[in-house]
Amino acid sequence: MHFEHLVQINDPLNPLLTPLSAQQVWQALLWRAEKPQDFQDDVSEVKIHERGDDYMVRSFRLGNLHVRDNIEWDEGRTIHFHTQPNDEHYGGILTIAIETPDEAQLFVRFTYNTPLADTVAAGSDDASDAYFSSYVKSAYHEADIDTVRRIRELAAQGSLGH
Repeated sequence: MHFEHLVQINDPLNPLLTPLSAQQVWQALLWRAEKPQDFQDDVSEVKIHERGDDYMVRSFRLGNLHVRDNIEWDEGRTIHFHTQPNDEHYGGILTIAIETPDEAQLFVRFTYNTPLADTVAAGSDDASDAYFSSYVKSAYHEADIDTVRRIRELAAQGSLGH
């Protein structure tokens, strides 16, 4: 399954949105990688197994699910979460990219690639794969909106600098 969408951070036409800097968003994305429990309530037992200048390996529990990620980043631009498959799930890749089409606008692009089917298999009468794919895409979208909401909260608290 491939799923991609943009979330607008800064909109010069919306005075109700407090503008954030690309650096603030970047700091929050690294924070999310290191402390996922600060972005999602049901995350526990977070462990950083390995860390370098542009990568980390972490594991955590998401409810009853064990997750292990290899995370790599291009400083200030993109972060890639390579979730390793195991007996509990199929794994996949999430890429989060900061996009600045001009000085006034700021977006975050979320791109998911998983082994889940996007649509019903050819010749199949079973629509459950398509329904499940639609459900997962909706859940990803809501989680990403929550991530941006949490980034805004951290910025408002002064936790991300200026």
